[in-house]
Amino acid sequence: MLNNEYLIKIEEFFLNDLKKINKPKIIEFGVRFGLSTKKIIKICEKNQGFLHSIDIDDCSEVSESKCWKFYKTRDDNFEYLDALLPKNVDLIYLDSLHEAEHVKKIFYHYYPLLKVGGIFVFDDISWLPYLKNKKRNNFNCEINNLEIFNKILEIKSENEDLLDLFFSFKGSGAAKIKKLSDKNLNQPLSLKSRKYSFKNTIRKVIKLLT
Repeated sequence: MLNNEYLIKIEEFFLNDLKKINKPKIIEFGVRFGLSTKKIIKICEKNQGFLHSIDIDDCSEVSESKCWKFYKTRDDNFEYLDALLPKNVDLIYLDSLHEAEHVKKIFYHYYPLLKVGGIFVFDDISWLPYLKNKKRNNFNCEINNLEIFNKILEIKSENEDLLDLFFSFKGSGAAKIKKLSDKNLNQPLSLKSRKYSFKNTIRKVIKLLT
């Protein structure tokens, strides 16, 4: 059931768009059972594209396609991967270690490989299914996904004119950033919310009294 939900999510969120690209170049971080890998490979075989996949586990038997290359290494093994991965990439799909600081590190390092108009997709950004008493009730996934979600918002906030941002909340969710410019990205900063401000407290008091 979860696998079907996942496949529907990625199909709707970015695979349908990928099918329209001729000779796509794709990088995937995180292979595991190869669900997304196999789907992307089929598109590559049809559209004369190529997929580079990275995982710390040996996933080399996922496919024998000539449109696929697997690298058994960490996704932050930058010195090694920088010499192997292509530039002017159409899609980077990140589904490896789901921790906010790691996601930020991977995003900022590999984002320059995207062509303008290319997309960077983050899997697992929704904390909603993992809340207490929800169907996937899981403390670690709830907190990690929420922190990743907020980190992506921080990135968008400091780079308003350099990228577009889209979300899907199907299943564990996904985020999609579209590259609009080759300019260097600004580093994310904490969002300055007025939720806990004195002014908002007064607003709430007034609402209660009226």
